[in-house]
Amino acid sequence: MTKGSISKLSRWFHTSFRVRYQETDQMGVVYHANYLNWFEIGRTEMIRELGFSYREMEEAGALLPVVDLDVKYHQPARYDDQVTVFTRMIDFSPLRIHYEYEVRRMSGEVPSDPDDATMMALPGELLTSGTTRHVWLNREWKPSRLDKNVPKLYDALKDTLLGRKE
Repeated sequence: MTKGSISKLSRWFHTSFRVRYQETDQMGVVYHANYLNWFEIGRTEMIRELGFSYREMEEAGALLPVVDLDVKYHQPARYDDQVTVFTRMIDFSPLRIHYEYEVRRMSGEVPSDPDDATMMALPGELLTSGTTRHVWLNREWKPSRLDKNVPKLYDALKDTLLGRKE
């Protein structure tokens, strides 16, 4: 945790899809690097749900490269599995953001209300879990304070971490 950061778990955001054939290897399981793409999908959709897009964020001069990655593989995903990527923030500051992910095989629907108590224990079978750490940079690849550069996005992320409604 860094000075000025908010270290509290945000609610889980989620996005679902079916495993595509092209994402599997000769053994019929999802190739390990595809989970990193799925983590990115989770981040992107979380930002979108907060009312922003990565395109808008980058056009405003806020870049968000990955600086650290941790992945644990629990069970393989296979072609045509229905999977859900759950994403949440676990630490946030004007200069950094830390995400947590769980990729789960689903047999039913994900609750539509993110405040639903069932989201405390995520549904489905855990396939992969991980975290990524990112830093906010400007177009010159220099550290940039999100609260100064894109204050509306900063406020939306902060409010989500503090449990306030978007």
